[in-house]
Amino acid sequence: MKLSHIFGIIVIALAIGIIVATAGDASSYVTFKQAAELAQDGDDKMIHVVGKVQKDAQGRVTDMLYDPAIDPNHFEFTLIDNENRAQKVVFNSPKPQDFERSEQVVIIGAMKGDHFQCDKILLKCPSKYQENKLETTEHEAKTAQL
Repeated sequence: MKLSHIFGIIVIALAIGIIVATAGDASSYVTFKQAAELAQDGDDKMIHVVGKVQKDAQGRVTDMLYDPAIDPNHFEFTLIDNENRAQKVVFNSPKPQDFERSEQVVIIGAMKGDHFQCDKILLKCPSKYQENKLETTEHEAKTAQL
């Protein structure tokens, strides 16, 4: 066998290994019910939940807790998933800018007891430049490394 053939086989094997390794870390989109079932089974992988922020009749966000004077890195809110199940969400970072304007929210994290512990928030807000268009922003929890 030629050296170039051996080198090609090694490159292909490495590529397959990388694909298999990253496919195992891929997160999936679920509802809060499915997230709770995964947590009960001991599965702590990262999952996505899509939903809307709970708002009152005037369009103001309800059940939101954020007081930067007490703890600027603690933000709680209630999210309603696509099956209309409401769940408390905890985000250990400051409240994302334009959170109140968001039309749809994607949270990434895992269920922890009675709440969903969120590591990332993706906001889909109405675009300020074009009518009827959505603008997406990503916010990630930044935790201190000890």
